[in-house]
Amino acid sequence: MVQWQTGRYHPVVDLPEHYEVRDFTGGDYTPSKMTYDIGKYDELRPGMYNTDLFKDNRFLHIGIDIGAPVGTPCMAFEDGVISHFGYNPEDGDYGNVIITKHIIGGVPIWALYGHLDSNSISKKKIGQKVSRGEVICWMGDKHENGGWESHLHFQLSTIEPKTHDMPGVVDPANRKIALIEYPDPRLVLGPIY
Repeated sequence: MVQWQTGRYHPVVDLPEHYEVRDFTGGDYTPSKMTYDIGKYDELRPGMYNTDLFKDNRFLHIGIDIGAPVGTPCMAFEDGVISHFGYNPEDGDYGNVIITKHIIGGVPIWALYGHLDSNSISKKKIGQKVSRGEVICWMGDKHENGGWESHLHFQLSTIEPKTHDMPGVVDPANRKIALIEYPDPRLVLGPIY
């Protein structure tokens, strides 16, 4: 069992005082009118994921999206190492991605940072140390982030990934196990909504 220390971790994105918390359950996916916005964890998003990558009925979101301008820096929430990184080229996928590994109360936890710019994975090495609060990546533009509006998909995992990928959305039929394997990122991010 992970002994989270919510409230003690470094923010992964510096959020302003005011931002929009989105509700995608109704199918309204128009871009936010605010510069910064949040997309929720454990949220059904019918119709959002419509590329070939999602033919298998995956539309339950198991990360948190933080919308911000292209190039916004993203930081390590805690000391750790880079466990995976790479480029997922499919339309609707993560594009450039980094996964970090952290030991939280003696338990390994992985954190995925997705939809990044290409500089984020340049000169990275597996096992490279990252420090709490260190800028480790930047939000990418549509041509390099899977075709999405600029945002960070931040996700936690109790399961070691085999590659630089994790399912960011799952079939709602698999919700119970997914919420165990991919815990709520607010355990790290705090009460951002």
